[in-house]
Amino acid sequence: MERLSALRTQYQQKVCTEAIFMKQKNVPSIADVGSRLSIQLTQSMLSQMGFTVSPGKIHGQTAGKRFEDVTKAYLEAAFSLLRHLRPGQWVYSVQGNISDFVQYAHLARLTELIQSSRELRTTLGSYVVKPDIVIGRMPFSDDDINRNSKVVDPEGLPSLTPAREKNTPHPLPFLHASISCKLTLRSDRSQNARTEGLNLIRNRKGHAPHIAVVTAEPMPTRIASLALGTGDIDCVYHFALHELRDAVHATGSEAAIESLEIMIEGNRLRDISDLPFDLAV
Repeated sequence: MERLSALRTQYQQKVCTEAIFMKQKNVPSIADVGSRLSIQLTQSMLSQMGFTVSPGKIHGQTAGKRFEDVTKAYLEAAFSLLRHLRPGQWVYSVQGNISDFVQYAHLARLTELIQSSRELRTTLGSYVVKPDIVIGRMPFSDDDINRNSKVVDPEGLPSLTPAREKNTPHPLPFLHASISCKLTLRSDRSQNARTEGLNLIRNRKGHAPHIAVVTAEPMPTRIASLALGTGDIDCVYHFALHELRDAVHATGSEAAIESLEIMIEGNRLRDISDLPFDLAV
């Protein structure tokens, strides 16, 4: 647990130094300059973490990309600590195409057909989904399967499951998790996570992956716009939920406190340290 806590601290520090900057009047970039509560919550979170945010401007896309990279690095390091709970050969990437995974390989051909026909493009739109972070698991080799005892014969069954490496000429990884990174939730684009989640559920051949969102948004009401409801995403994870919770309670705002607690108690909002464990299920 100490190692995981240390990784969480390192992750928060990298987010603060690489993806967040100080805007005019010493307002952190993840705060809404038009909301006193947003500024107060953000400043309180950063104060609790004890990290310095540098002055200057980071382009929105650059900040978002840095947030993705830092989050991927954290998840890879944290999930590696749980290999005894969920062993396997894992692959991590940013902006990976879902057609590179077993459950969605059929979309590659469908995408080719759509791109070759204006009528199909108009009718069906695009099936291309590139989540911010993807985690894949490679299929099992016979050596892995027979590691402790003889389970399968070289030419025996099962012969159809793609989980057995030898059953397919060109084995692909399974999409284990799709993670959307939203530094803030201040625009309609943040709702794209719902659309991506629904596409992953509807277009799969096989089991659905974990579908999660990671954010640094300070306002509970904005987090609720994405977290509340079920069916499209598993859960929203905050990069500093415990610090945010303390900050919200310190304001005494009953509306903000109630909104945050409803999400936490309803299993719709968790801390970034919870995500590696949820991925191990």
